[in-house]
Amino acid sequence: MFHFFDFLFPPRADERIVRDVSVDDMLALEVPRLVPATRPLTVGLLPFSSTSVRSAIHEAKYHGSEHAFTLLSSALADYLRDCDDVGPRRSYISLVPVPLGRERRKERGFNQVQEIAQRAARELDIRVDATLLVRVRETVSQVSLPREAREENMRGAFSAAHPADPAHTYIVIDDVITTGATLQAAVDALKEAGAEHIIPLALAY
Repeated sequence: MFHFFDFLFPPRADERIVRDVSVDDMLALEVPRLVPATRPLTVGLLPFSSTSVRSAIHEAKYHGSEHAFTLLSSALADYLRDCDDVGPRRSYISLVPVPLGRERRKERGFNQVQEIAQRAARELDIRVDATLLVRVRETVSQVSLPREAREENMRGAFSAAHPADPAHTYIVIDDVITTGATLQAAVDALKEAGAEHIIPLALAY
């Protein structure tokens, strides 16, 4: 769609794509699948191969786009609303966003996964526990690392700030899953804290 002010303020390519994507468009792209990269298996919601999904992830992650947050949180809420593991047990569900390192959080000013989880949680009246997991050491960017290096990079990167409730289900959320090293490290930390019911979930796969 053409916008007059694009002449004065040229938008980013991802920004241009995302602003023309509606919530219904994003929900139509939602194809949940199990990704066998972690134990337990990760639930992936949206295909990262989709231009709209990829642009929404980038706009949320690097630019804090409110529209991208809305698109992705709507997809998350849509899945959780019908998820058998949630259902009437909402008071026993905690969404746990994967935490950023201190430097990355300072650089961006926000954790995009936390922002998305909080919006979905408000819609469904589900609890977000953004303090349970903490990143206990800084890690280098995973983007250019091979699988083995990613696993080593993330091993022991997280710890729990307080004990987990074994009666609760913890849905630990990241934005994109590739090798699963980040989500597996988060799952391992939750298990060490006493969590018995854990669902790893990636917004995109």
